Amino acid sequence: MAVYREEIPGPSLETPSPSPEAHTSAQGSDSGAGHLSFYRKLCYGIGGVPNQVASSAIAFYLQLFLLDVAQIPAAQVSLVLFGGKVSGAAADPLAGFLINRSRRTGSGRLMPWVLGCTPFIALAYFFLWFLPPFSTLRGLWYTTLYCLFQALATFFQVPYTALTMLLTPNPKERDSATAYRMTLEMVGTLMGATIHGLIVSGAHGSHRCKEDMLPGEVAVSPNATRLYFIAAAVVALTYPVCSTLLYLGVKEQSDPSTPASGQGLGFLTGLGLTVRHRPYLKLVISFLFISAAVQVEQSYLVLFCTHASQLQDHVQGMVLTILVSAVLSTPMWEWVLQRFGKRMSALGICAMVPFAILLAAVPMVPVAYVVAFVSGLSIAVSLLLPWSMLPDVVDDFQLQHQHGPGLETIFYSSYVFFTKLSGAGALGISTLSLDFAGYESGACRQSEQVVVTLKVLIGAVPTSMILIGLCILMVGPTPKVPSRANSRSLGR
Repeated sequence: MAVYREEIPGPSLETPSPSPEAHTSAQGSDSGAGHLSFYRKLCYGIGGVPNQVASSAIAFYLQLFLLDVAQIPAAQVSLVLFGGKVSGAAADPLAGFLINRSRRTGSGRLMPWVLGCTPFIALAYFFLWFLPPFSTLRGLWYTTLYCLFQALATFFQVPYTALTMLLTPNPKERDSATAYRMTLEMVGTLMGATIHGLIVSGAHGSHRCKEDMLPGEVAVSPNATRLYFIAAAVVALTYPVCSTLLYLGVKEQSDPSTPASGQGLGFLTGLGLTVRHRPYLKLVISFLFISAAVQVEQSYLVLFCTHASQLQDHVQGMVLTILVSAVLSTPMWEWVLQRFGKRMSALGICAMVPFAILLAAVPMVPVAYVVAFVSGLSIAVSLLLPWSMLPDVVDDFQLQHQHGPGLETIFYSSYVFFTKLSGAGALGISTLSLDFAGYESGACRQSEQVVVTLKVLIGAVPTSMILIGLCILMVGPTPKVPSRANSRSLGR
């Protein structure tokens, strides 16, 4: 997930003077003091749904698919996950650079990137779940497609989230639009896990492991390939549908504060300024750990339930509990964020710490559902908080440096770059630990070493990363939210 921002001169940003059409779209129902209509917020939020639908399905089921359906060795799965995440991370600064150098068109400067990526990312996702007829090069097949998907998802997400700062200069309205986006993205996350999980549920379950099977015997449903193929097609269709609604409902405003010359700071110069800004550094480093913890928890939940406990028949119920809890609690966290402040809201992430350890120690059905519910609460605030804090950080940077607008994509793309890189390392190393523990791809039962490793990955690893991230986040002052007068001055 990403959100992108407005405030500083970007990498050779060239922006022509605002067109009459742009002025028209900036007015209308949203003309009063930067107010955004419900319709515009809703359509903006819908644009983020497809990436979250796909990411949810991948987070919960891709690792299981690669290990037990495609039957790729764990070491190769580690390379697939690591390579894909690194590809997405590397695409973030590249996307920021290219988008900031692009010229405004009749559809805006950011919207053409979203629309142009849509058909290609849908195809890449579809073939990611396709089982090729050859077996010797499957690892290369999935590595290539996952890298392609992650890169395209980045080029889709960077301009989409950058629209936040081109919707309105009003910080409260930006936070409101972010809350709409986060809520609908959580709905998309719920949709992805639900749709994909229900379709492929016949490929996994207790029926695949009979009592008389040997520990190393492979037991894959004959319908597994077809079921994953159908699920991939359904999820891929969300890209063209939601992108169309985004285009029809959100008209990108021109940036009135862009210099007429169109020449700002160079990309590397701008990047150097952003990474030296202390509030930004603190935010990035803290969420390196927190976001990696959430990714590890998501990636290993299904494997833990399947191979380290007797919860394989409750996987879909637990996933739905997590996501329903996250979706329903997002408006509550937005209220807490506005009422008590963003730093106090961060303490909500701690809620999942004792429960993650409890699940690893006592993997019983009632405990599992309680853990799933509390984890959903924590995941919601961990996803909402950084995207609510980033606009404040960039406003703080602008007030201190007064470089003008244009570095929004550098701030956000570099943030996503670092968080994806941390996720790549965490998932790559953790999956490699399964290989060292002796994980057998497609096996009905795993060794005791694998079971212990999965318990550590579901409990101790995310717990330690969350605590480290929160300690960093809570140290030092937080950036001040600019007043409305200052917000208007930033736009001049």
